[in-house]
Amino acid sequence: TVTPFNKKGEIDFDDLNEYMRWVSKAGIVGVAINVDTGEGPHLYPEERKAVIEAVAKVLKGRVTIVAGLIARFNDEAYRLAMECKEGGADALLVFPIPAYAGRPLPPEIPYRYHKDVGKAGLPLILFQLQSGLGGIEYDPRTLVKLSRLKCVVAIKEASFDAKKYIETVRVLRKAPRKITILTGNDDFILESLILGAEGALIGFGALATQQLVEMYEKVVKMDYKDAWEIWEKLLPLEETIFAPPVRDYRARIKEALKILGIIKTSYVRPPLRPVNRFESRKIREALRMAELLP
Repeated sequence: TVTPFNKKGEIDFDDLNEYMRWVSKAGIVGVAINVDTGEGPHLYPEERKAVIEAVAKVLKGRVTIVAGLIARFNDEAYRLAMECKEGGADALLVFPIPAYAGRPLPPEIPYRYHKDVGKAGLPLILFQLQSGLGGIEYDPRTLVKLSRLKCVVAIKEASFDAKKYIETVRVLRKAPRKITILTGNDDFILESLILGAEGALIGFGALATQQLVEMYEKVVKMDYKDAWEIWEKLLPLEETIFAPPVRDYRARIKEALKILGIIKTSYVRPPLRPVNRFESRKIREALRMAELLP
């Protein structure tokens, strides 16, 4: 989900609450807040806490609230995880940390990090993210080691690389514990569901929410023909939102939501940049092609 801002660059909590109500009506089972789409890395820690508390007031008990955990080292991560729990989060999406930089990455480093975060008592979702967005791709040995942690229940696989995605699915299917696979690959959402994902924790879901839920339900029923029809209708919009440079997808999603009248403004926090008039016209046309706009 996105985090709406006002003209002063402050979180617009009224807009946030209305947006969360809109998203929750689409048939989803959870919302992910303070993650990459919601500009979580660009929020102050106290702002992230305030977002969790605000969303919990609106949605607690209705859907699962997944909070992005953005920290620098183990003790800080544990303390922030406790804040998330106290604020109303039901689970955590664990962002990579600077200590992961450089190759090779010893499996013990992410293992110890997730183990310490898990002491807060919330279920953890691993985050395999493409390097273009500052992420990390785990090797098979590290994935198996992480899967042994009882606090780890799922993975968001967002490598945007079909080969890496399939490798990850194969590795985790043989893992010692059941790890739910959630696709984060906006460029091949349907394909990744067919190839083994059991759900999606995905940026594009902040916009075409109901349509993606319908597509997912078609896949569950193995109604691939209708699922493809939905995806082919959405694909030009996805390609517009996630066009290079991919970092601008956050501003594009907000602009699309503003055009649809779902949020009031499309401000993003610098150094991210708002879309220009040319891009706004492209987004509007893509919304029409997806039949989300008359």
